[in-house]
Amino acid sequence: MLRDTGGGRSPKFEIHGQGVNTLPELRKDPITGRWVIIATERAKRPSDFLRDKVQIHGSGFCPFCYGNESKTPPEILAYRNDGSTRNAPGWSLRVVPNKFPALGIEGSLNRQGEGLYDKMNGVGAHEVIIETPDHNMTLATLPAARVEDVLWAFRDRILDLKKDRRFKYILIFKNHGEAAGASLEHTHSQLIALPVVPKRVFEEVEGSREYYNFKERCIFCDIMRQEAENEIRVIAENREFISVAPFAPRFPFEMWLVPKVHRSAFEESQKSEFEQLAQILKDMLMRLDKVLDFPAYNYVIHTSPFPDSSNDYYHWHLEIMPKLTKVAGFEWGTGFYINPTPPEESAKFLREAAVTVAAG
Repeated sequence: MLRDTGGGRSPKFEIHGQGVNTLPELRKDPITGRWVIIATERAKRPSDFLRDKVQIHGSGFCPFCYGNESKTPPEILAYRNDGSTRNAPGWSLRVVPNKFPALGIEGSLNRQGEGLYDKMNGVGAHEVIIETPDHNMTLATLPAARVEDVLWAFRDRILDLKKDRRFKYILIFKNHGEAAGASLEHTHSQLIALPVVPKRVFEEVEGSREYYNFKERCIFCDIMRQEAENEIRVIAENREFISVAPFAPRFPFEMWLVPKVHRSAFEESQKSEFEQLAQILKDMLMRLDKVLDFPAYNYVIHTSPFPDSSNDYYHWHLEIMPKLTKVAGFEWGTGFYINPTPPEESAKFLREAAVTVAAG
């Protein structure tokens, strides 16, 4: 016999005195309309996830290390404080073309139809941001000022590539750890300029536009305002940014870093915002290391496509997704995700893991 022992929208039931069982929840992302299952009946704490922690071994040859500049393609951008020459030691950050690019920079799009099928040349840009010459550092352990340099490099490259009319979107992402797709352990991020807007980005932008057309407000601004009032999914905040566990997360311990002031495009951020973003990003990565024992993770910057990158309806943000679960048949077949950790719980663990961020 089932007896109701709880209240609110998530009733709890006691089964013949065998303990408390909470029914799973279906939650809908208000921006894209995507559904997720919060599997509360098998909720996992941080220690319940089985994984290999990311460790830096530093053995073997690394083309990203100091002194190996000739082993990468010629640099596109480098930050140097000592006036040293290009493609030589003396740098604190380098941007180089990916040696094995997903898309090629040369040529025209040459859009074609083949019956009902569409195709074009694989034109784009694929670059690697080498975040430090020190092989043993990570983005979490770099001083905040050096993390800020990484953000400025993202902006510099976006503004340059934005001039190319062939490109419609620039994706910036980081794969940290082999489980997250990193082929080299030396800390780096990647940038890919695309001649089309990715479907996932299009869905998010269109969901935001639809909300704005109906309410004349930005849905991200409304979400962040509500989250700040409720606080249960807020992890941390500073003057310019708030970090939250989203209401309908695809993955356990997923978090979003969102500007408090409406900004539609990452590259429109001001110096004070980059300073604050560097601090909260470093803080969140340090908390993940502390709570989840140095997990692999991905992060992705979601920003407005070109040419309408300045608008009132979309709000750029950075999404961090630890690699704790696997996408399998159910996810591929439905587009739903099963998340074994409620965002309220993950926010609580991360909130309580406050760490001191070095000013650096």
